[in-house]
Amino acid sequence: MSQVELIATAAFGVEAVVARELKALGFNDCFTENGKVTFRGGLEAIARANLWLRSADRVLIKMGSFPATTFEELFERTKALPWADWLPENACFPVIGKSVKSTLYSVPDCQAIVKKAVVEALRTRYRRSWFDEDGPLYRIEVALLKDEATLTIDTSGAGLHRRGYRPLAANAPLRETLAAAMIQLSYWNAERVFLDPFCGSGTLPIEAALIGANIAPGLKRSFSAEQWPLIPKRIWLEAREQAMDAILPQSNLRIYGSDIDGEVLRLARRHAQLAGVDKCVFFQTLPVAEVRSRFKYGCVICNPPYGERLGDQRQAESAYRDMRDSIGRLDTWSIYVLTNHPRFEQLFGRRADRKRKLYNGRIEVTYYQFFGPPPPTGRENSATSRLSAATIEQNETR
Repeated sequence: MSQVELIATAAFGVEAVVARELKALGFNDCFTENGKVTFRGGLEAIARANLWLRSADRVLIKMGSFPATTFEELFERTKALPWADWLPENACFPVIGKSVKSTLYSVPDCQAIVKKAVVEALRTRYRRSWFDEDGPLYRIEVALLKDEATLTIDTSGAGLHRRGYRPLAANAPLRETLAAAMIQLSYWNAERVFLDPFCGSGTLPIEAALIGANIAPGLKRSFSAEQWPLIPKRIWLEAREQAMDAILPQSNLRIYGSDIDGEVLRLARRHAQLAGVDKCVFFQTLPVAEVRSRFKYGCVICNPPYGERLGDQRQAESAYRDMRDSIGRLDTWSIYVLTNHPRFEQLFGRRADRKRKLYNGRIEVTYYQFFGPPPPTGRENSATSRLSAATIEQNETR
């Protein structure tokens, strides 16, 4: 099997980030659509994409796509796909589905038809009348959009936002995949100080550290396709070894997170330890109104409370005013804020240089981007960063 057509699914608004990540991995033939990026590669591409993609939700094998307006069409064309090339006799293959603007609108019926068609295809190959389905997982999806059916097999298992460093969740978590996309949509790089003044359980600072140290986000977890007999174990072993060899030193990274909730910061520190970045990510209990920095040309990237997420609307608006009076005065910094509040710019006291529509779960949000001046050459690491004027020593000892 030389080349496989693959799909990296993504939240709406971050497809271009996923395409950029794929191209950085060497997959240049990418086709971007709403919610997904299609690309091609060998079996090793399945391993590398799962290990390295930071902003994608899942990596799927595209089995086929065809028009289907009747159950007979869906059955026959699904049955004709090469399922037995991927699924062994003992494969466990649940079927999920979705239908948008299609004649075949009953998702349970579509799932049942696809399941029956796959069983018939496997019966033809394996000469069996019954399948126990007690082996590796091959989750199949039938997705109907405007009468076009696309059949896929999920290679990831748990969504790619599950990095393996967050076994416990604090209130109002930001998905790791969206956090990584926010960082990659910013001007932050490993030479700049990073600050999240609403860090909660630490997702944004930890994702920044993984990016800064070039740590593959999937190193601490497993994937469904690792158990597939078609993909040799050496492919996964080599991909993991290459990812380990690519890790960069963390000593020069300066990444800070602060929050008013000391309890949630204990969880953030634990997450940083599990992610292997606790040597370069520093947390401090600090209200946003007290955030200061003597460093120039840093980046603030944050997901502050917005009414629906934590507390009420008045608390959120108070936090935005505090931001205006503290980080809003860091005039050489670039500031990036994710919120759904329609009056954020008014409350913050500045008009964004750029705005981008994204989705935090099911909530439509805006990513406000305020650009500071570019740092002079050689100046990005020329001063000592401080979260607040007098607490850097305490902060760095966590």
